[in-house]
Amino acid sequence: MADTLVTALARQCAERLDAPFLIHPDGETLTYREIAPATARLVNLFRALGVRPGDRIAIQAEKSVQALFVYLAALRMGAIFLPLNPAYTASEVGYFLKDAEPALLLCDPANDDAMRRLCDETRIAHLLTLDAEGNGSLAAAAADQPDQCEDVVCASDDLAAILYTSGTTGRSKGAMLTHDNLFSNAETLRDYWRFTSSDRLLHALPIYHAHGLFVAINVTLVAGSSMIWLPRLDTRELVRLMPQASVLMGVPTFYTRLLAEPAFTREVAAGMRLFISGSAPLSAETHKEFQARTGHFILERYGMTETVMITSNPYDGDRVPGGVGFPLPGVSVRIADAEMGKVLQGEVGVIEVSGRNVFKGYWRMPEKTAEEFRPDGYFITGDLGRIDEAGYVHIVGRAKDLIISGGLNVYPAEVEAVLDAIPGVAESAVIGIAHPDFGEGVVAVIQSRDPGLDETKVIASTAEQLARFKQPKRVIFVPELPRNAMGKVQKKLLREQYSDLFAPVAG
Repeated sequence: MADTLVTALARQCAERLDAPFLIHPDGETLTYREIAPATARLVNLFRALGVRPGDRIAIQAEKSVQALFVYLAALRMGAIFLPLNPAYTASEVGYFLKDAEPALLLCDPANDDAMRRLCDETRIAHLLTLDAEGNGSLAAAAADQPDQCEDVVCASDDLAAILYTSGTTGRSKGAMLTHDNLFSNAETLRDYWRFTSSDRLLHALPIYHAHGLFVAINVTLVAGSSMIWLPRLDTRELVRLMPQASVLMGVPTFYTRLLAEPAFTREVAAGMRLFISGSAPLSAETHKEFQARTGHFILERYGMTETVMITSNPYDGDRVPGGVGFPLPGVSVRIADAEMGKVLQGEVGVIEVSGRNVFKGYWRMPEKTAEEFRPDGYFITGDLGRIDEAGYVHIVGRAKDLIISGGLNVYPAEVEAVLDAIPGVAESAVIGIAHPDFGEGVVAVIQSRDPGLDETKVIASTAEQLARFKQPKRVIFVPELPRNAMGKVQKKLLREQYSDLFAPVAG
């Protein structure tokens, strides 16, 4: 029988018994001994409702221990876990339900009426509720269920989860992830990042996303370590609890907010072993400030929904700002021409990936799946990047974010690196806006920390480092850059907001 997260969970629950698995901010502790009966009750409830191996269990609820147990129960019974962002509207959820056809939906009690109507429309037989405190009809229904169950033996290639992509270039696609995708990646990260049972992870990420769910939780389970469980990002709580932890996984927003917190000192971070950042690029300025403040150099890594983690800066060795490190063991990365698929050496191209971490395809979209894979099995990520002489992978941007100005390619990340190094610039986002002469004009949207910084100074500061066609034609200052829940800057929103920036003035 192949090792999976289910066998890893069973092993930890049997061997670690009274070791802490999850620690609440108030100090209340849940042990590994308690996971098995709590998840078994959910397995037995779901089976009583008619959920079978291969059925989908959808959940749109706030982060809670009970929501985490729903994930583990789904794995144990061979169901397919389908987490949905709590911020999705009823209309958006309706699309996912029609597409995935889950056997069961769990939602926040506040959304019960709207979700019940959707279940009626999509013929979903069962709806249960779950709030942020773990209360609702799910807890009530599970309370009287037996606390033991038989785990389903899943093959490595069986589906464990479906995560829907954002759908910025069309309708959302359900990425199908197998048990082996999840287990192999967690095992690799455990070893690469030196996780042991003595580690304690500060978990403040959401759990509807690959970062908080498949990286943070799965690595913790495989290592037999523990988590301090925060319901959401609260910088003061991170500072308060950090002396009790050894690792923090976060998005760049975590680190910029920590740096803005006066109580976050070198002494607070002294006991930490590792700070990890991902889901969005971390600016070189944040890298430098964080190291100066704490003595720690943040480890940046790169992954995506369809592949979980692909690369990581090394645990030992140089962690290069602006780089996302080397391909993980067992993962093959290459740079290729987007149109022809020709492998490129030392040039910018599309990042393509192969390995046990790469997903099975898009749910009920065989044509789209075929489009995204090369004949030799490499997945086309859609990210633009290059590999330097030392073997570090550098992300240049998304193919859809590429700017073509005057017929010349401009990679936003290259311009952003120059802008972010300007004193007073907190962070920048570079976008292309329709331009009457150049096709697209380069526009810099800047979050500034210096009220004296203006458009002229910014453009002048780029002159020595960027060719004229790469320099911003306009600079816009904003109090904050728009972000999604994982901290990624929403360039699509910026392009929409400033779409008429170069339009001729009427009259």
